[in-house]
Amino acid sequence: MKKKLLYALSTCSILVTGAQQSNAQLMKEKHEFSRADSLRGYLTPLRTCYDIQYYHLDIKVDVDNKFISGSNLFRFKAMEDFNRLQFDLFANLQINKVIYKGKELPFTREYNAVFLDFPAKITKGTQNEFTVYYEGHPTEAARAPWDGGFDWKKDSAGKPWVATACQGMGASVWWPNKDHQYDEVDSMMISVAVPKDVMNVSNGRLVKVEKIKDGYNKYHWKVVNPINNYNVAINIGDYIHFQEKYKGEKGLLDVDYYILRENDQKEKKAHLQKNARQTLEAFEHWFGPYPFYEDGYKLVETHHTGMEHQSAIAYGNHYQNGYRGNDASGTGWGQKWDFIVVHESGHEWFGNNITSADLADMWIHESFTNYSEGLFIDYFYGKEASQAYAHGIRSGIQNDSPMQGPYHVNKEGSGDMYPKGGVMLNMIRTMISDDDKWRSILRGLNTKFFHKQVNYHDIVDYVSQQSGVELSKMFEQYVKHSSIPTLEIQQDASGGIMGRWISEVKGFHMPIHIGIKGKNKQLIQLDQHFRSIKIPGLNKDNIAVDTFNYYVGLLSE
Repeated sequence: MKKKLLYALSTCSILVTGAQQSNAQLMKEKHEFSRADSLRGYLTPLRTCYDIQYYHLDIKVDVDNKFISGSNLFRFKAMEDFNRLQFDLFANLQINKVIYKGKELPFTREYNAVFLDFPAKITKGTQNEFTVYYEGHPTEAARAPWDGGFDWKKDSAGKPWVATACQGMGASVWWPNKDHQYDEVDSMMISVAVPKDVMNVSNGRLVKVEKIKDGYNKYHWKVVNPINNYNVAINIGDYIHFQEKYKGEKGLLDVDYYILRENDQKEKKAHLQKNARQTLEAFEHWFGPYPFYEDGYKLVETHHTGMEHQSAIAYGNHYQNGYRGNDASGTGWGQKWDFIVVHESGHEWFGNNITSADLADMWIHESFTNYSEGLFIDYFYGKEASQAYAHGIRSGIQNDSPMQGPYHVNKEGSGDMYPKGGVMLNMIRTMISDDDKWRSILRGLNTKFFHKQVNYHDIVDYVSQQSGVELSKMFEQYVKHSSIPTLEIQQDASGGIMGRWISEVKGFHMPIHIGIKGKNKQLIQLDQHFRSIKIPGLNKDNIAVDTFNYYVGLLSE
């Protein structure tokens, strides 16, 4: 009789895990896709014909009426000859005009896509620009950051406290842009006019505050590094500002904090500073230098939980450890640090520095960032603590659908990309059995793909090549399928032990640590055919499989 033991499966909803709760507009079930989805997610020639090099987003926020108005300058390089292109803006926002060389251009709209026609051919290799003037009531986020748009709130004194969050839904929910992750603008200016009794904090560095009419001040923020559209953010509030210098791998890094005036307390400031310093120290060790020294590093207090807005991380964890005091792993290790500071900062390396070219591969962002939590623990509390955390977060895995989503329709995969992705990476580290090599791989990823967009094969090929372990079948199973592989163990007629993998991936193979109970385990190479496990003295009663670090099923006699 055979007994099947599937390790770490749970019926708990993934929505209770801290990693899941910190992200936006994601994991909504969708199996049928429309023309609007294709317009948003597909790279047609109308999008690939031009490369975005600079934006100047210049808007006024009328907080009382929940209304925005202004413009965005598109500066681009023509990648092909063309006379028509597509940009994106949600249909509930009105386009007043599009200006090109001093004249209005004709345009048409279909769903949230805008098609712009030029009077003459734009020649490949030339630089051009146009400006979109628009206004309207942007979509209001009912439950930011899980749904997208503007989060219109007030602080305890009744002053405006407003933020944007639009991952997944897309930046075109509130400003016009080429809304696809494959093309990051090289640099941009973000100019936001707000009532004079509050301020706006956006990405990059504040270069000027301009007094304008009607009791408004305009804040000009300059971003000099490439930035993804969904990371561009507005944060409006009665903020107080303090700052410090962090001595990092590339020199002194400017670290800024913007917190509500009502939270101007020594203990709260110290909490943020400690967590920020520790996070930067741990992640520069594991991943390499912070990727945006030129733009600085900021934590900006928001009403919503948090978001990885590049160089201006949204923070809403109420100055406490864990995720609002909770630890998704159930081990206690997750309550020793502020989840939002650590997790969202991890995205500066995976998500902001290395960006998936299609939302379908958002598992790259979330798997590595979920795993970064464990590496933070590893740096300060040791490897065993890190492994315990990785094992503990399995309780959130559903194995309901693949971590990878469908391409070209702006749809991410399963929420399993958080805990299951992190567990998968801990498993790869265990296979490699060389932590110096593992660290060099993580740092190498951030060097090779510095400020670049990547796809599934970029990551799989790089990790396989650098590790010396052929991992393509392993990635295929864990990323492209919902189930996990099962290790089947049998005893042959002579009493020897054999093993094989059961997997829907053709040609699946993966090494795993096996040994005798109480002794060191060996890395055993197995595939879909029964192979002898040649460990002296091994039998069916004393076999030990490392199911603590390997997330697999086990089928034994």
